[in-house]
Order: sequence, then C-alpha cells, then structure tokens
Amino acid sequence: MASDTPAAHLDEQPLLLNVAYRLLGSLSEAEDVVQDAYVRWFGMSRQHRGAIVSRRAWLTTVTSRICLDVLRSARVRREQYVGAWVPEPVHAPAEWPRLDAAADDPAEQIVLDESVTMAFLVVLETMSPAERVAFVLHDVYGYPFREIADIVGRTPGACRQLASSARARVRRSTGPRSPSAEQAEVVRRFTAAFEASDIDALVGLLDPDATVTPDGGGRVAARTEPLRGAQTIAAYLADLVARAPATVRFRRRAVNGRPGLVGEQDGVVVTVFAFDIARGRIRHIWAVRNPDKLRRWIELAPAVREDAQN
Repeated sequence: MASDTPAAHLDEQPLLLNVAYRLLGSLSEAEDVVQDAYVRWFGMSRQHRGAIVSRRAWLTTVTSRICLDVLRSARVRREQYVGAWVPEPVHAPAEWPRLDAAADDPAEQIVLDESVTMAFLVVLETMSPAERVAFVLHDVYGYPFREIADIVGRTPGACRQLASSARARVRRSTGPRSPSAEQAEVVRRFTAAFEASDIDALVGLLDPDATVTPDGGGRVAARTEPLRGAQTIAAYLADLVARAPATVRFRRRAVNGRPGLVGEQDGVVVTVFAFDIARGRIRHIWAVRNPDKLRRWIELAPAVREDAQN
C-alpha cells in the first residue's frame, strides 16, 4: 500500500484536482473539495485507513461525492449570481498550484485536453449534477458504471443512461474545431483588430451568429446578458477599446488549453478571454472579469512578463 503520511497526498492530488475541476468548473472550489477529502482521510483511525485497499480509489470516490453535493448547492447559488456564470479559466498545467510532485501516470497530471476547454465546461454546466458526474467519471476517466452508481446513488443502468444523455448533449452543443495553429492565428488577428477598433476586421473574424458572454459576477462593470451577432459584437468591442484607459494592454495566452487573450490594466489582469473557434471563425467569446476567478492570473502576471523579457 502507498505511504500514509500527509506528504504522500501529492501522489493523488493532481488526479483529484483534475476530476474536481472538470466536475465543478472552478479551480478554487476544486482545491477546497480535495482538501476536504484529505481531511476525511486523515480523520479516520490508522486501522481504518489500513483496511482500505486503494487510497486513490477511496479519495477519488469521496472527492466525487463531495463535488456532487457542491454541484447541487451551486445550482441555487448560481441562480442568484449576477449575470452569466462562466467557469473559472485556467492557464498552463505547469502554472497550476501545488502540483510539483513527479507523476509517471498521465492520469495524475493536469491534462488540458478537449474535456477542459471552456466550450466543453460550459456544456457541462447545462447538465444535472448526477448527469455531469456520471459523464465525466465514465467518458473522461473511464470509471465503470458500477463504481459511479455508488457515488451518485443510482443503479449502474441509470448511470449508463445519464452518461448517454450527457454525451448526446455534448454532441449537439459542440462541433468541429479549427486546428490549434489556425486558432492561434485567428486570435492573433482578433487581437490586432480589437486593439485597432477595426470593426470590419472584427466582423470578418466572427461567425455571423457569434456570441459574447461576459462574467463580472456583480464585482466589476460588465454586461449581464450575452451579446449576439457579428456586427453588434464588433461595434461593442470597438467601443470597449475606445473607452479603455491608455494603460490597458492585451497579451495572447493559452486559456484552458486553447489560444486565448488576457487583458491587463496597470499590469493587473482584469479580463481573460476564452474563444470557441471553428472553420476559421470565432463562434463564442467568454470574457471573465470577476476578480474572484482571476486571482491566479493576477498572481501569475508579473512572472509571465519577466519571462517574456528574458
């Protein structure tokens, strides 16, 4: 059996954070959930812990159950949220907190794959808590339905139906994606057009039915409703830049594993833009401005600028 010391929890922590972030769409909440799981583990007697065959399986199960409870309570909280609730954006895996332990198993590393893009996480937000847990654990992590059944309190057959329903929802809501290099080029051109307030260029980069979803959470000034239509969005973005202070700067950065954009004012991150790009056009922009969701970006910004200068 693996070592049962507090320091040994780093062996499972990356995996647990991976699971919890995909289930909750919030790294801050995911960290709290993982910490709670370990509190429960070390709250048991040594004899009780010794009787558990797999610490990893136990911790994953408990983490998933706590996430299920959080998702159920989050529905009420997010109904009271000011404006649209957008998942917390994350940056590159190496920049995630407290993930400095070596991990040979790829499942233990933070993997920014299709299951963690902003577009995918937004679809997960439309699912019921049980549906989301069944889908993520089975389709993303390969957990058998008999184990998922113990977590969500349903039969294996019911969990299979939940995952199937979620899978169909994902297929309906997501489409073909542009290659990464093409996405990066679209974001580069978008940044140039955005900074220049070039409405024609912006319209050319946006899908005619594109949408923008801002998330200020009532903490900062931001629209509370999505904006739709290429022409309307282009005019809105051009107006934003025209009214922005001269100290605002934009940097292209990876956001949830895809090319994104970070806006800074006086060196402080104030907006993170995530994009959904298909066939060379931007279909959706998520503009996260809630400072509670930007804390790590704000902490990271000085190091990023220093690296860029070296």
